[in-house]
Amino acid sequence: MSRTFIWETPEEINKEIAGRVKNIRKRRKISQEELSKLSGVSYGSVKRFETSGNISLISLTKIAIALNIVDDLKNIFSNIEYTSLQEVINENR
Repeated sequence: MSRTFIWETPEEINKEIAGRVKNIRKRRKISQEELSKLSGVSYGSVKRFETSGNISLISLTKIAIALNIVDDLKNIFSNIEYTSLQEVINENR
């Protein structure tokens, strides 16, 4: 199986995702405090996520629901291409 080299660190990828969520929040004119209340995620967690990219999956899901972007999160790994015939065989076992 061939692997693609990723030039970004996991932390950089997380920060990029956090930046996208932050932009959506700001576009919708929702403060961090409001998002905290709407999602049930602590204000500290929302703030930490937007600055560092660190958040639990359950908290990210709650934020996605609050921002009405849950379908995007649910589709995160839905259109992954097969890398080999063996993967197709393995999936159908």
